Amino acid sequence: MAKYQKFEDLPVWREAARLYNRVLDLLEEPSLPLTPGFRNQLDRAALSVSNNVAEGFERVTTNELNAFLAIARGSAGEVRSMMAVVRDRPKLKLLVPRLQEIRSLAESCARQLTAWTVSIESSPVQGKRHLTGEVKQRREAARKATEYRLNFLRGLGPSHPLYQTPDARAARGEAPTQP
Repeated sequence: MAKYQKFEDLPVWREAARLYNRVLDLLEEPSLPLTPGFRNQLDRAALSVSNNVAEGFERVTTNELNAFLAIARGSAGEVRSMMAVVRDRPKLKLLVPRLQEIRSLAESCARQLTAWTVSIESSPVQGKRHLTGEVKQRREAARKATEYRLNFLRGLGPSHPLYQTPDARAARGEAPTQP
């Protein structure tokens, strides 16, 4: 991943952009015999592939990246399904080569996304996107310490010397005292 500094440099993002542009070309055909709902869903599904690749690339953790890659792959599958649903419509016979091209681009995106996901999951390299067990343990310990402190401060009685401190008041959800 280090060789790609921007999502626009990713081969799968470029392929997804081609997919979306071919879908736009199709949808811009005059008198295209597809319902508005079908057109809208195809437009959204095709755009979702590149957008989710980009959003996943910009995320911090490997888990987040993988989640967005899975969504992108699902959107590519949705585009393939939509092409399969309408491919035998008599009114679309002249557009079959374009429908097949869109389906092929969606299949290519899905294959690349699957390969990327597999490479991430099977990689022995744990880059900056990976949260190691140690990091997870430290985060959990810090969360538990904060929770313990807040519970301690909430439980202080009115006679305790820390009861009126700003931290204790905040822990109880009270407004800060005015000077």
